[in-house]
Amino acid sequence: MLTYAQDAKLLISGELVDGAETVPIFDKYRTSTCGVVHLPSREQVRDVIHQMNAAQVGARLTPHERGVILDRAAELIEARTEQLVDMLQREAGFTRFDAMGEIGRCVETFRLSASEARLLAGEVVPFGGAPGQKGRIGMTLRVPVGIVCAITPFNAPLNTLAHKVAPAIAGGNAVLIKPSLHTPSPANAMAEVLVEAGLPRNLIAVLHGGAEVVRRIAEEPLVKFFAFTGSTAVGAIIQQQAGLRRTQMELGSIACTYVADDADLKVALPKVVNAAYRKAGQVCTSVQLLMVHASRMAEVREALPPLVRAMEHGDPRDPKTRVGPVISLEAAERIESWIERAVADGAERLVGGPRVGAVVPPTLLANISPTTPVGCQEVFGPVMSLVEVASLDEAVARINATPYGLAAGVFTNRLDDAMRAALALQVGNVFINEASSARVDLMPYGGSKDSGFGREGPRYAVREMTEERLVSWTV
Repeated sequence: MLTYAQDAKLLISGELVDGAETVPIFDKYRTSTCGVVHLPSREQVRDVIHQMNAAQVGARLTPHERGVILDRAAELIEARTEQLVDMLQREAGFTRFDAMGEIGRCVETFRLSASEARLLAGEVVPFGGAPGQKGRIGMTLRVPVGIVCAITPFNAPLNTLAHKVAPAIAGGNAVLIKPSLHTPSPANAMAEVLVEAGLPRNLIAVLHGGAEVVRRIAEEPLVKFFAFTGSTAVGAIIQQQAGLRRTQMELGSIACTYVADDADLKVALPKVVNAAYRKAGQVCTSVQLLMVHASRMAEVREALPPLVRAMEHGDPRDPKTRVGPVISLEAAERIESWIERAVADGAERLVGGPRVGAVVPPTLLANISPTTPVGCQEVFGPVMSLVEVASLDEAVARINATPYGLAAGVFTNRLDDAMRAALALQVGNVFINEASSARVDLMPYGGSKDSGFGREGPRYAVREMTEERLVSWTV
């Protein structure tokens, strides 16, 4: 039964248990303590992994059974919407709008994964096409890798987690969840729901903690796959710890969107504003740099500020609020300092205002220096900057010059320019007539360069989290 407790305990063998120590959980708007989260001992980490390995080796869930469990879990998550909204408002600082989007997408991801569980299969190998192989028949099987460790961030504590947990289960794996310490309770809720839906208790566990807990997990060779979403710097450390084991990494970004000279601003700008400021700009693909063709910059400077000002900010529990707090007071102070630095370096603040606690008002800047932090580092906050460019080629060159390559948006109605951008941009996702943050859960999703590798999306992730085994016989 899903409950919201003040304590986010460890979830082991389907039971909530105490850890070796606790640290506080903060209400992100009130910036006050609202509970504690339990951290495991070294022995608890080792014991749970050995228990999970034994359970996974002995598990014989059929693809149909895995699909039924995932479909049932989707129903249970949907039925608990209001409880989950409360969790997300408290621990993530989400507005109701963002929380409902997060829950709805999580449900969809589970349902997509249920379908993939039922359809997961190998293929026939045409041995007869090789010389001397008369009478030989072959096929491949998709088999689970073993224990998948899902390490997830605070900014999508349900749906990013779902994109790792649900495909792993669809592929027949056990799943060890290590969520962000900022948002521990949604992970517990998801694991509890899966047990209630019929998943064997030792095929899922939740261990809370930081870098030390991840290191202890990585020391256990029975963990076979690491699925991580977070910063590039932390991803590099986890990759090193994983060694020859398989990984999927969704890492940092400086997401850009280009508005061409022929773009329809009535279509483009509302999409850009939503993509820049939803979840208080704490999305890897949030529009950080809006590159505008010089011939349209005057129109954009006139039309965009009223749309940004209309994004009411403040208490996430207020139904009118569209931009709530960022994840911590420290993050808000950093974002504020980056804005002030940009202004000191010559930027013009078109929209914005003073920070109140962890709430940074939606901010729109122009004329930023490319070397100021908001121009060359990932802001991860509600800050967007206008950048004037002379052409599509200049926009592409500036996007490709960053070390990242997660997603880019291009607003143009010229097919040749759209295809030219799609071929030239060194990013994992190119969205034409959409902003950089235009993800749909069934699509392949991942980055290039320092933004990572591997692909999420249930159809694609389930294949990464299974191995292909060849079977052949001669008749």
